[in-house]
Amino acid sequence: MSGPEQSFVLHERLEADTVSLGQSGLCEIRLMNDSSWPWILLVPRVAGVREIYQLSQEEQRHLLAESSLLGKGMMELFDGDKLNVAALGNMVPQLHLHHIVRFEGDPAWPGPVWGKQPPQPYSDEELAAVIGKLGPVLRTLGSER
Repeated sequence: MSGPEQSFVLHERLEADTVSLGQSGLCEIRLMNDSSWPWILLVPRVAGVREIYQLSQEEQRHLLAESSLLGKGMMELFDGDKLNVAALGNMVPQLHLHHIVRFEGDPAWPGPVWGKQPPQPYSDEELAAVIGKLGPVLRTLGSER
């Protein structure tokens, strides 16, 4: 990895807005606490990285492989119409890759989800159900929760 993993610290905004789903080989796997959309973030555990090009070539390949496995699994589980994948970082500079399953007719369709409506936090029951549903996908990523 480019930077020592020991010095990696998850950005406080990501910590506050998401729920841990464990770790893959490279990333923290985080569920956005917004039940409006199936929405998972991959956050490479590499300190000081803001952009994908700052990762080593090996880390870039690893991130793409994990992103592809996650996206495929999410689309199969949730039967979405489109998968949005984005690394914006305008509000949170730490590199994180959003994976959002979209449905024709969802509250923001066809526009972006950001700023469309306030987040709808998961209830305890909804959170347990979505984490259970995601189990097979998380296992493909090697996640240990």
